[in-house]
Amino acid sequence: MLRLLATIRKEWQLLLRDKTGIILLFIMPVVLITVMALIQDAPFRDYQDIKFDLLTVDNDHGKLGRYVKEGLSKSGQFNIIDSLDGQPLTAGQARDLVNSGKYKISIIVPQGATAEIVSNANKIVNDITKRMGVPGSLPVKQRTDSVNVTIYFDPAAKKAFKGAIHQAVDNFLTQVETDLLLDRIKQQLRRKDSTQVATSDSFSIRLQAVGLKELSTGAGKQLDIISNSVQHNVPAWSIFAMFFIVIPIAGNMIREREDGSLLRMKLIPGAYLDILGGKMLFFVGVCVLQFYLMMLVGIYLMPLLDLPRLVMGYHQGATLVVAIGIGLAATSYGVLIGTVFKTPNQALNFGAISIVIFSAIGGIWIPLEVMPEKMQVVGHLSALSWGLDAINDIYLRNGDIAMVWKKVLMLVGVSVVMLAVAGYIEKRRLN
Repeated sequence: MLRLLATIRKEWQLLLRDKTGIILLFIMPVVLITVMALIQDAPFRDYQDIKFDLLTVDNDHGKLGRYVKEGLSKSGQFNIIDSLDGQPLTAGQARDLVNSGKYKISIIVPQGATAEIVSNANKIVNDITKRMGVPGSLPVKQRTDSVNVTIYFDPAAKKAFKGAIHQAVDNFLTQVETDLLLDRIKQQLRRKDSTQVATSDSFSIRLQAVGLKELSTGAGKQLDIISNSVQHNVPAWSIFAMFFIVIPIAGNMIREREDGSLLRMKLIPGAYLDILGGKMLFFVGVCVLQFYLMMLVGIYLMPLLDLPRLVMGYHQGATLVVAIGIGLAATSYGVLIGTVFKTPNQALNFGAISIVIFSAIGGIWIPLEVMPEKMQVVGHLSALSWGLDAINDIYLRNGDIAMVWKKVLMLVGVSVVMLAVAGYIEKRRLN
């Protein structure tokens, strides 16, 4: 225990002496996330030239459902999915899949939607022909509750994307209702010619019988959060900054080997695991402190710059667990880099460049879903991507520990692997 505490005290003193390291760990990330949020706020661009999987549930089995699916499919931006594992999708399954982030959007066409449109078209035609001297004869059902096509979006979807889809689906609804209305008018006019014309202000027509309604994918109390430049950049670049802990860790480890400090520590009675545990505990704590400092910047500084305020979700305990998992992965990577390389220049250059690469492919710079499909596969292998996905699950999808524990386990697993590899290399070096 004394060796562990002594190691923590040693690392703290080394960090205090390294003024440049302190600036790198705490001041530079604040500047980074502020600048990135500012420059990406206006051009936080919409999704373009990207094909998305779209879940559709057609409970109506009429013209409306077919028209919506065909129209979205012909747009070239959607893969229409109406079944999984050979079974038709249900509304509940579609909602849950979108809420989990596995799919971006789902559309539910309710039962009786086409019948409602036909009834409304019949009512309008009867009203028109009555004023033209032609008795109305088309059947009209008694209207009860309103009928709405339901649309679910991934809570992490951007506002511009949601607006574009809203507009497209609304256009499909209007088009199919207009087609049915014109068809009914033609049928009536064929029955009896009439020269009487009804003026448009002589009666009121409500053209749209089926509306479009967006619902929250979650159950119970939810935060209405929009994915914007702050919600993306603050967590993303905070994770990026946390992984730069590899630079002080690797630098300290190499200096300890060069000046003989590491050998002297190993000669002290006791297990070397205490020394490594103290180093890990200290730097994981620094990473968590770094993370929450960046969150405070998003909450309090961003609104002062006329940017949206960061929203951290409901489950702060889950956020802490994820932050510890990310810190553990970052610290373990630093230990691995410090063990593999022999000089500070080698370690620092490789560490910095590799973090930039991992962040670029891991969705830190731009969301993974706007990348090419092959790059998305590679990106999901990055530990930075796992951390960002877990934070988005909590902040944007109102998730809790049950939703992120697999990603945390992946972060812990890769940390164990990196520490094991580092231990094997160090053992071979000693032998």
